[in-house]
Amino acid sequence: MEKVFFGKLSNGAEVHSYVIKGENLEVTLLDYGATVQSIKYRGFDLALGYDTAEEYEAGSCYFGATIGRVANRIKGGRLSIGRNSYNLYKNEGGNTLHGGQYSFDKFVWEVVSYTENEIKFKRLSPDGEEGFPGNALIGVRYYVDGNNLGIEYVAVADQDTVINLTNHTYFNLNEKESVENMFLSIKADSFTPIDKNLIPTGEIVPVKGTPMDFNWAKFIGKDINEDDEQLSFADGYDHNFVLKGEGFREVAVLSSARNNIRMRCFTDRPALQLYTGNFLNKEKGKGGNVYYKRHGVCLETQAFPNAVNEENFPSCELKKGEVFKSVTEYRFEDFNN
Repeated sequence: MEKVFFGKLSNGAEVHSYVIKGENLEVTLLDYGATVQSIKYRGFDLALGYDTAEEYEAGSCYFGATIGRVANRIKGGRLSIGRNSYNLYKNEGGNTLHGGQYSFDKFVWEVVSYTENEIKFKRLSPDGEEGFPGNALIGVRYYVDGNNLGIEYVAVADQDTVINLTNHTYFNLNEKESVENMFLSIKADSFTPIDKNLIPTGEIVPVKGTPMDFNWAKFIGKDINEDDEQLSFADGYDHNFVLKGEGFREVAVLSSARNNIRMRCFTDRPALQLYTGNFLNKEKGKGGNVYYKRHGVCLETQAFPNAVNEENFPSCELKKGEVFKSVTEYRFEDFNN
């Protein structure tokens, strides 16, 4: 693997890129944010991103970044663990999104090791960072096996805390077209509805008979403009799906007939956030490309959003000294196989 200078941040810190390779798969990663900068399958770049470190530092789209401590939204920027309550940084109105003002995407991570087909990053998130309790040591390993991109997360803390790590890659298997023209299936019978602030209401509702039903593959754009309250709240899909089954299993399939590419998503997590890039607004990206609304789709494997405040949602609490581990894989293949 080659380590390449990628640029400097405003504080003078250097950012480097690293490439890991498989059969027909080449993935470029940055130590800034432990970020996926590009995913090239058969020469097609399937991930949105920027060309410079300065753009990543200034950007607010979380392109390809590792998200933590807690991905997604926390209502009111508050959480309780046992008898202790904590006030978090509120960076989306009165709520906390993706870990607060400085999520894990805004730090240079330490590279522990790297080879031709894997790289390991780590960072220590100190006690009180963005309001979260405990010193938390976070590790992220990216690996390529054939045409599969894997992401392995590990975390341990010296106090009881909360952990919900994910990756925020925007995929576009069509490269330059709207994601509405790609096929998607999600193995989920239920989802968690949101309110007008995109916070889960606490309900778990069947997808059957709603635009949220992706159990049979359909164009992402098939129902996205329907007169539906949930879609109107998010201006598209920005919803948490309750995945079928347990353990490491296939949970979603994204396909492009135009470029003859299929991506299968596997994870051991209980949920997946489908986000269709509704807030992209003429964002200048790699290679002179401009990313418009719905130019990328995120499949964020995760715990339930706002689980810290909903008793009927599976807990994302991490006890002192316990080890959190999780694996997600994106497997690429030809669509006509």
